[in-house]
Amino acid sequence: MSGTIEVERHEAEAVNSAKLRQPLYTARRKIFPKRASGSYRSFKWLVMAVTLGIYYLTPWLRWDRGPHAPDQAVLVDLANRRFYFFFIEIWPQEFFLVAGLLVMAGLGLFLVTSTVGRAWCGYTCPQTVWVDLFLVVERAIEGDRNARIKLDQAPWSARKLGLRLAKHAIWIAIAVATGGAWIFYFADAPTLFVELFTAQAAPVAYITVAILTATTYTFGGLMREQVCTYMCPWPRIQAAMLDEHSLTVTYNDWRGEPRSRHAKRAQAQGITTGDCVDCNACVVVCPMGIDIRDGQQLECITCALCIDACDGVMDKLGRERGLISYATLADYNANMALATGNGAHAIEPAKVRDAGGALSEAVAHFHLRKIFRPRTFIYFGGWALVGLMLVYGLVTRDRLEMNVLHDRNPQFVVLSDGSIRNGYTVKLLNKVPEVRTVLVSLHDLPGATMNVVGIDLPDSVSVPVTLEPDRTKSLKIYVRQPRELGAGGAQALRFTVEDRSTLEAADYTTSFESPE
Repeated sequence: MSGTIEVERHEAEAVNSAKLRQPLYTARRKIFPKRASGSYRSFKWLVMAVTLGIYYLTPWLRWDRGPHAPDQAVLVDLANRRFYFFFIEIWPQEFFLVAGLLVMAGLGLFLVTSTVGRAWCGYTCPQTVWVDLFLVVERAIEGDRNARIKLDQAPWSARKLGLRLAKHAIWIAIAVATGGAWIFYFADAPTLFVELFTAQAAPVAYITVAILTATTYTFGGLMREQVCTYMCPWPRIQAAMLDEHSLTVTYNDWRGEPRSRHAKRAQAQGITTGDCVDCNACVVVCPMGIDIRDGQQLECITCALCIDACDGVMDKLGRERGLISYATLADYNANMALATGNGAHAIEPAKVRDAGGALSEAVAHFHLRKIFRPRTFIYFGGWALVGLMLVYGLVTRDRLEMNVLHDRNPQFVVLSDGSIRNGYTVKLLNKVPEVRTVLVSLHDLPGATMNVVGIDLPDSVSVPVTLEPDRTKSLKIYVRQPRELGAGGAQALRFTVEDRSTLEAADYTTSFESPE
């Protein structure tokens, strides 16, 4: 190992660790995370770019659904009670599809957590993504960690005031854009954009933008780690999702202890030292303000920035990466047993190394196959099953539906010629964005004919009806039966609706009431 390499050491304190956590109402101690670099940081940049791109740009995507439907690819049309997602259109009565997606999201979250720990928290949670974005702005304006600490401790001056105003102005602009992007999902984005800046939008639009602006600015810029520590329930719930084979960010003290800032001097004196040089690089990059060397903590969001920081130090020292790594509890316990002789003595780093100084072959390492275990298959099976059910429901759903409501007062009327008449409200649902002509027919009632109010045709058993695209049409239908052909009391009656051009059809069975 190289003993001449100088490692940058940081005087840092894990201000948010469990050991130092203050009472709830104690004033917050600010955290100034240092910019990290490495593979996990690069992956977080990629995730941030993709997720923010999806959020901000999706309302502007277009999807041609024809002249009778909106062309916004993703739209929650509250006025017409529709949800459009590219080629999929969901009606209110099909909300089970949305509920199924929520179930899939929940099972997916359980699956991810049981395998790779709190990956959601560390990479894709909106709080994490927006805090990262706000930190980018903060570093660009005020500098990296040391410069920000110095600025925070300095007395107020024109320079400090200018930097703070610039930072908060950009934060507010990002927050406004966040709120604005949200409301674009509920109306045509280009039209609403113009209305917002010409003071023609509905008041609820401005109220929504104001609320989301305030929450984004407060949570992402001011509260940061406090949201994860005190407000989010997921750190508490995750304990039920993890087991000894779940991956978590782990400080491998079986090779890092005992720590020493002067390893070369200690070795010359015959003192055993581990790989950790106590440089605090893992502490200063942590956005949650904890020390991963204290063990698993609910504050840890497993963003893995401490892994990048530690790997950089190990590279400089010529030692193996992975002093801090993603590891399972099973592997950690096996390696700890190796380093301590199954708990017979304190950690001896030599126990995990061979004669050449490399890590022993007996050291347990993570392998991808360890993810594939019964619990993983159960979660994945449930997730896939719900997904297949949704696909089946989507493919087989009816795009022409009928609902019938029998008049209740009066249930029947005896006409002057003695025939019996019943009234019905028939609703026809056309779920395609084009005009279609359907045939409404009457079945199973001997001698009965019907008349549709507003359609000037003689009484018959079938009536053609034109349906507007993507709309529900309500018809008032009167069914008439000669008294001598009736059986008296309630009789079964079936309405059908058929589109002969597409062979789609629907029916509804109700009753025809007559005197006993």
